[in-house]
Amino acid sequence: MEVEFSKDNFLLPDIKYEYLDHTADVQLHGWGHSLKEAFEQCGVAMFGYMTELEYVSVEQCYEIEAHGDDLEGLLFHFLDELLFLFSVEPFLVCKKLEITKFDLETFTIVCRCYGEPFELGKHPQGTEVKAITYSAMQIVQKPEDANYEVFVIIDI
Repeated sequence: MEVEFSKDNFLLPDIKYEYLDHTADVQLHGWGHSLKEAFEQCGVAMFGYMTELEYVSVEQCYEIEAHGDDLEGLLFHFLDELLFLFSVEPFLVCKKLEITKFDLETFTIVCRCYGEPFELGKHPQGTEVKAITYSAMQIVQKPEDANYEVFVIIDI
């Protein structure tokens, strides 16, 4: 669902993700001071693997919702919803994600996705992401350090 928003003073978050080599795929590693931030960073990392985010403008905002049966399922479905947003009209590539609801009792996420439709010629074509996997998925929570990490292998 498209959402109205103001582009004024739109600040982008720090990059808190990296790509790790994996046998035939790639592993996304996102981190943050909260589990919510680690999920957001992992989602942005996926978009960054599909194109160079410095070429992406914030022109549109869509809101997605994801549900899971547990924390891993929630991460899987969150990334799957983002991949769906990129794969169908409007082919949105996002450079900022803002989770507005992160409910760990009902395992529900509502997220605002900021970006623009992917356009060959404007956006360099990266690697196609075919699917999200549960393979070697890890969610590391260290509240004592205020350090949260997620690891997800994506099928490319």
